Amino acid sequence: MNKEFNSIVKVWEAAVRKSAGPKKRVNRIFTTPMSVSHVDDDNDVYQVEKILNNGDFYTGQWLNNFPNGQGKYLWTDGCMYVGEWLKGNITGKGRFSWPSGATYEGDFKNCFMDGKGTYIGSNGDTYKGFWVMDMKNGKGTQSYCNGDFYDGEWKKGLQNGHGRYQWKNGNHYIGQWRNGLFDGNGTLMWQNGNRYDGCWEEGFPKGNGTFRWSDGSFYVGIWSKDSKEQSGTYYPSSGDSDDDARVDWDPMDLFSVDLIDSYVCDLEKVSIFPSQKNLNMFGLEEDKQLLSKKSTDVNGRARWMSGDERVSNYSSEDGSYSSYDGSRSPMIDHSVPRVPNLRLKAPKRQGETISKGHKNYDLMLNLQLGIRHAVGRPAPSTSLDLKSSAFDPKEKVWTKFPPEGSKHTPPHPSCEFRWKDYCPVVFRALRKLFKVDPADYMISLCGNDALRELSSPGKSGSFFYLTNDDRYMIKTMKKSEVKVFLRMLPGYYKHVRAFENTLVTKFFGLHCVKLPGASQKKVRFVIMGNLFCSQYAIHRRFDLKGSTFGRTTDKSEEEIEPTTTLKDLDLNYIFRLRKSWFQEFCRQVDKDCEFLEQERIMDYSMLVGLHFRGVSSCSEAGTPSRSSGAQTPTGNFDDGAPRLSGVDVDRIVVDPSRWIQLGINMPARAEMTTRKSCDTPQLVGEPTGEIYEIIIFFGIIDILQDYDISKKLEHAYKAFQYDATTISAVDPRLYSKRFRDFIYRVFVEDTS
Repeated sequence: MNKEFNSIVKVWEAAVRKSAGPKKRVNRIFTTPMSVSHVDDDNDVYQVEKILNNGDFYTGQWLNNFPNGQGKYLWTDGCMYVGEWLKGNITGKGRFSWPSGATYEGDFKNCFMDGKGTYIGSNGDTYKGFWVMDMKNGKGTQSYCNGDFYDGEWKKGLQNGHGRYQWKNGNHYIGQWRNGLFDGNGTLMWQNGNRYDGCWEEGFPKGNGTFRWSDGSFYVGIWSKDSKEQSGTYYPSSGDSDDDARVDWDPMDLFSVDLIDSYVCDLEKVSIFPSQKNLNMFGLEEDKQLLSKKSTDVNGRARWMSGDERVSNYSSEDGSYSSYDGSRSPMIDHSVPRVPNLRLKAPKRQGETISKGHKNYDLMLNLQLGIRHAVGRPAPSTSLDLKSSAFDPKEKVWTKFPPEGSKHTPPHPSCEFRWKDYCPVVFRALRKLFKVDPADYMISLCGNDALRELSSPGKSGSFFYLTNDDRYMIKTMKKSEVKVFLRMLPGYYKHVRAFENTLVTKFFGLHCVKLPGASQKKVRFVIMGNLFCSQYAIHRRFDLKGSTFGRTTDKSEEEIEPTTTLKDLDLNYIFRLRKSWFQEFCRQVDKDCEFLEQERIMDYSMLVGLHFRGVSSCSEAGTPSRSSGAQTPTGNFDDGAPRLSGVDVDRIVVDPSRWIQLGINMPARAEMTTRKSCDTPQLVGEPTGEIYEIIIFFGIIDILQDYDISKKLEHAYKAFQYDATTISAVDPRLYSKRFRDFIYRVFVEDTS
């Protein structure tokens, strides 16, 4: 055994040296062999040592062709995991180390750092606390190599919530954080006894606050980095005989002097997360000098490992033989099995490019000119605390755009038109609230790339346009819809500001173009975020309301395209969300529906997009995965769209630049359902146990339909002919209840 094991280690070291280059040297890691483990016969657990075809090395316990129990896995790049495994997944207690010297020790779940654990960076930074999917999330402490220290709450890898930051020099901050910066109410105390108590925004004092000196004197006022917005009053201490003791003190010194060294240290960036490491367990090569190896079960019966390490159930006692079925864990094997009865076509780029000669080419130029003018014109710094006058429907700005240009507008090749901005201060604040960079916004909407017009108008008769980068959608609106939007704008602003995870549509601008001519036609439009702008291709999309009348597309499987929007009676899945996400989902749906109910809005829907994980550009047949109950559809999806490769898509790459958010890039599982044949359409089918790993997107759309007289008449008319509970047009209170009842049957907690 020792001789055989040493030869295995030499082969592995040679593979490491080959992958690392001729000048790198790899130290011997294994010095002693590991013996065969005799464990519970019912579990059929064996001890194996494996050199994989890419040079990786695994040694440890093995069950049903997967690591299961205690094991060690080494990658050729020097990364190493030692700890617990479950059905081929890194799950349980373990330790992951990087070639840089960084280590993580703690809980893992499905290859993610998830639970309680300690990360020690290569520079000595140390985090102890809770993790969710490779991100610091929950309570935790961070010790920095320069001597600074943080103790508090984290969210998505950054300080978020309440926390205390201590600098090496003795200064410290206690208060609220947001995205790694002081934000909200907080106190910063200096070692010399001075302190600031008040409001913060993005790391600096902003709003009401008090600066106190150690002698008892203080300054109360409104704080801002903009000196024009700064105002306040100085109060000397009771024992200060000289009222002019600080007559030369400038409140702006707080920013330029006192806070100059009070910066938060950057967090060390993890080079690669354990969940991003490919686990290649299959296809051992003969040139690795691996011969068939003999092992024994607890009763001493002979069992043999073949060259590809599959276990053959051969017994010398009865001569029986049953081959292993070759099931593969989706977390390890990135080959793509074909699933019967589920055909997915290649997603195509939506819409027709509006090029010169298109009937709406001039309108597109007008939109782009107007938006560039509205967003780019100079404006005072926008505060998120808006006055009620900013929401006045009469608060609008008209601008004339002659072809030859004017003092405020550039010359252009289109016809003369007039441009209207509705409530510009409010929408500027909304873009700031949604963290939309003005330059990026203008490039997306007004850059060199043309807009794309969707092939057909919606049910309301509105036309839709997409930006070339798919980030924004432009929808034309009726005058009645604009009135509803302006009426609910104060409530909408208050709601989205209070709930950062809101699922309702994000709006960025409301405008109008008045065209020349006798008709003086007005085109009103709103700019919204595109829910399906992602590196993941959307393979299925559903528009769900919770009603049955007219809620089907009547298309066969062959006719359904990835851009086809299916409806309630077309839905053949229920979606399983992990517990923490499901709880947040329920809370947010309740809050959003309560807001829409208060605004007398109905007929909204939940738009859902599915990306089936594991889909790549190959379409070779394979065996569906059975070990975890999860299956993955396949197809040829080389549509040229900018997205990750098939292998990267199958990994949930967690990076600070693109977070997983509620309804965006969320990992989940979809269980296929089937409806029973009956006279009354079954809204939600029965689960079949056939499960797919997915990335899911969802949001609440079409939130501008008021329950006006036309909808009341529609309800009365249809209620005479059909069951009133099956139609869309119902009272907002009843609509909200029916919508939620339905959604909570479609989205459920994943208890596996």
